[in-house]
Parts: sequence; C-alpha cells; structure tokens
Amino acid sequence: MADRNQAPVAVSLETLKNGSVPFETLEEAFGPASLGIIVVKDLPSKFAELRRRLLSYSSYLANLSEDELQKLESPESHYLVGWSCGKETLTNGRYDTLKGSYYVNCAPAFEEPSKQADLAQKYPFFPEYTAPNVWPSEGILPGFDATFRELCNLIIDTAVLVARACDQYAEAKIEGYKKGYLQHVVRTSLVTKARLLHYFPPEDANMPEQGEDDWCATHKDHGALTGLTSAMFVDEATHPPQISGEVKPLAELNSAPDPRAGLYIHSRSGEITKVSIPRDCLAFQTGEALELITQGKFKAVPHFVRGAAPGKGGKVARNTLAVFTQPNLWEMVDEKRDFAAFAKGVVEANH
Repeated sequence: MADRNQAPVAVSLETLKNGSVPFETLEEAFGPASLGIIVVKDLPSKFAELRRRLLSYSSYLANLSEDELQKLESPESHYLVGWSCGKETLTNGRYDTLKGSYYVNCAPAFEEPSKQADLAQKYPFFPEYTAPNVWPSEGILPGFDATFRELCNLIIDTAVLVARACDQYAEAKIEGYKKGYLQHVVRTSLVTKARLLHYFPPEDANMPEQGEDDWCATHKDHGALTGLTSAMFVDEATHPPQISGEVKPLAELNSAPDPRAGLYIHSRSGEITKVSIPRDCLAFQTGEALELITQGKFKAVPHFVRGAAPGKGGKVARNTLAVFTQPNLWEMVDEKRDFAAFAKGVVEANH
C-alpha cells in the first residue's frame, strides 16, 4: 500500500458564511481529480469541548456491561439505531467485531413524535431510518444525549453552508440544476444519521496483521455530505473508562500509536492517500447521493480506516463521529430513483 500523506483542501467557516468559496477550491476538494473531502476551520469555540466530551463518551459506552449494551440495541431497525457490534459484514464476508457503533437519527425534527410517527407510517419497510432513537438513561451515561445532540446540530449547520457552496457551483455548471437543491436536502432532511464509533484496542499483540482496511472496509458513503471529526486516541489501560458518578472527558493521546493507522482515501489516480483531520476542524466527505445530484461533477470516493499493526496498538482505542447528511426518503437523487430506493439496496448489502 502506498503510504502517501496529503493535507485536504481547507476553507474557513467565515468564507462559507460569506458565500465566497472559489469554484476552483470546490473542484480541488470534490471534483473528478480530488480526494472528495474538504476541511472547515475556525469553528465556534464550543466545538473542541463538544468533540472531546462526545468522543470520550464513546469509550465509556463501549465499556458498559453486555447487559447494559443489549438494552441499547434496536433489532427492529436492523441495528442501525442505538448500539451495534458484530452486525455488519465486511468485504470478505465476516462480521465486523473490531468496532462498536452507536447510531442516532440526529435531525432535530426527527425526534418530534408526530414527524417520526408519520415517517414510520409512510415507510414501514425502512425501519433503519424511521425507528425511534434509543438513549441510555441519565443514570447510566449522564449528559450523553444532550452532548450528542448539540454536536450533531453544529455539524449539520456547518454542512448546510458547505451544501450552499456546492449549489452555487452546480447552478453555474449544470444546466437545469434546481436552485438551492443540496442546501434544501441537507437542511430539511429527517433521516440524517449519526454514527459514534469506537474501534476497540487490539486484543492480541501476536495476532497476524489483517488487510489494509481491517478497521473499516473500503466503501463509499451513500448520502450527500458526511461530516467527520478527527479521531480521538485513548489509552484505556492508563485511563480506564469506568463511570463513577460524573463522566469526565478522557485524556487524549497526541497521535496514533501506529502512524499508519487512520483514514485512507482511494484517489482517482489509483493512489491510496492517508488524510488527517486537524483536531479543531471538521471534514466533509462526498457521498454517492451528492455525485448523483451533481451529475458527476462532484465525486464520491472509496475510503477505509486502517487499524494499528499487531503489537503497536497497546490498549489504545480510536473514537470518532460521522454525521451522514442525506436526502429525505422521498427526495429524488436522479431521474428514476428517490433516496429510499437508492439507500435500501446499500443498507441490505451491508447488514
């Protein structure tokens, strides 16, 4: 595997708010020769603390007892709401037990009971996006749901601004493009999905090395824009995530124990490129729905997460958050398919 590192294209939040992102910057970030990712810097001051708190919760959550974790599962949603571990298949057909996920339908409007119930009635065949959220009680993980919601809202608000910049480009470059369509998709969606991830520390230093995408199989996201935080690496041997009253943010390592661990992108030229997201920034990655909506002007790219090599991980866990902004189930992604039809095939292939 090529060990190439590349800094992704970056823009400031203020530039997005002003609507002054150059088209050349968007092409460099999302176009046919791009890595399909853009970094947003100069975020609100509360972002850093929200990120640290929520990613710390990921370790606390994954270290709950089996009985408590089972209470947070949602079989009715095919484990795409609440806690999920060992339910997803990787490219080689085996079930993924190397990471645990906590899924939340995180659009603020989704948790209005009437809207969630109406969505479930209209799409009874799609519980992955219509089943109610599952939250741990305050006694189990105090403050978890409030922190989760606040960080997701910040990420969605930022994604709306990225979507507006994409719309400005598409309106100038694509004949017949519906004005403001991507911004509408991101801002109004009821089915935006968040995934809080915990990559477990390696259990056996003597185990043989897995494939390059052992922590997260090579794939493309199927939504519009995926908001990503940088990963938090936590030494759970030195700082055990055990709850005793207050949940305190965990000490974060300055870097991964294995420098080759992290997010990798398959570029259009065939190179595999390691991409690092600064701790105080958000990244937004292109999904397949965005590629369809922009008629291929912006491309979704295959990517994967590589784990620490055997013997280099210690008891270090990797925590991160992905927010998948995606169209409402009835929104069209091309001339023939709405998002429900498009997404159903992807979900069924992976779960």
